[in-house]
Amino acid sequence: MVARVVIAAPGSGHGKTTVATGLMAALRRRGTAVSGHKVGPDFIDPSYHALATGTPARNLDPFLQGEDRVVPLLLHGSRAAEVAVIEGVMGLFDGALGTEGYASTAHVARLMDAPVVLVVDASAASRSVAATVLGFAHYDPRIELAGVILNKLGSQRHEDEIRAALAPTGIPVLGALRRSDDIHAPSRHLGLVPAGEREPESRRLLPKLAEWVAGGVDLDAVVRVARGAPRLGGTPWSAGPEREGPRAVVAAAAGQAFTFRYTETAELLAAQGVDLVDLDPLREETLPPGCAGLYFGGGFPEAHLEELSANESLRRELAGALAAGMPVVAECAGLLYLCRELDGLPMVGALDATARMTRGGALGYRTATAVHDNVLAAAGEQVRGHEFHRTVVTPRSGPSPAWRWSGEPEGFATPTLHASYLHLHWAGHPGLARRFAQAVHSGRRHG
Repeated sequence: MVARVVIAAPGSGHGKTTVATGLMAALRRRGTAVSGHKVGPDFIDPSYHALATGTPARNLDPFLQGEDRVVPLLLHGSRAAEVAVIEGVMGLFDGALGTEGYASTAHVARLMDAPVVLVVDASAASRSVAATVLGFAHYDPRIELAGVILNKLGSQRHEDEIRAALAPTGIPVLGALRRSDDIHAPSRHLGLVPAGEREPESRRLLPKLAEWVAGGVDLDAVVRVARGAPRLGGTPWSAGPEREGPRAVVAAAAGQAFTFRYTETAELLAAQGVDLVDLDPLREETLPPGCAGLYFGGGFPEAHLEELSANESLRRELAGALAAGMPVVAECAGLLYLCRELDGLPMVGALDATARMTRGGALGYRTATAVHDNVLAAAGEQVRGHEFHRTVVTPRSGPSPAWRWSGEPEGFATPTLHASYLHLHWAGHPGLARRFAQAVHSGRRHG
């Protein structure tokens, strides 16, 4: 039995990340084992969940993972928890465009048969909040709206007015939170700043979040809602049986510039006999001993340009290792780091391309097809991923494209290199991990 509750909102900006993270921290503080989960592809919110719960970050996304894997991944991620708290994405019914809500919070809640608690920013309304809540309660009868948490209230009179308006709806108020200047996580061009970039400050924020939520939310009532969810069938997701034989080391970009990595990626590679070892390109000057491959995930290298460029020792070593054929997979931030330069400053130079920040950007789900056989995918293999950046890469020459979507080529790929803007959740395509691991085991060790 998995006690579970979805924390949703009418739209972005209502405070669901703050409330969900504070709820996780408050439950953990009183001794409840909690697992945190995020609907959708986002890496940033789960970084705060991981700090709040003390367990690895987990995402649930039917587009990236497939509908049939959502429940198994929930069961896997919550196996040691008493309560699973699932934070939604955007508004409750907002999903992939043109799909009638596919991959929305509501879609995932239906797949998990989970009750929903709606967080509503009440700062600019009073009785109208009741109309909003009633509309969400009746829009889709397949969704159980189990309660409301009122956020950003201005006074007791404000709260009383909204409670009175909500009373006839029969939808319980599970919490009422006042505006607080102490509860704030900084943001930048693509959302909140990841917790890993400001971990000391993030850790100091957690007790305040826990206290704020515990003071305004009926934690017992939320747990009762979670425990009231129907019994969930299915088998927990597994990364597969452990590969026998010698293990290999892959250096995985980490630290403040590279904070994006799905937990299941490491678990899948571990099952294939590959151990990820963190490598901070801001501070470490050499690859780990015996390194046989590289995994450079996402993050914000543009916020740490001078430090990345100044680490010439590591850049030279990486360039030499890649020229010698060390297998590498690079996603988004990793792609930028492998270019000759980013915003005019030298990077690794493994790709004959330059990168720069732009005022616009790219955001959305993509269905992509591999153009040629490469270290990650076979020619013609189709994957579902997510693109999320405000940079542009301009190739001057170099490897064949990695993917093609919407008729356009994207990225770079060779038998030993794969670099692309596309973020992939490898649990949805476990063959990617097997193919990369095979290349790693077949290659030479470095150092």
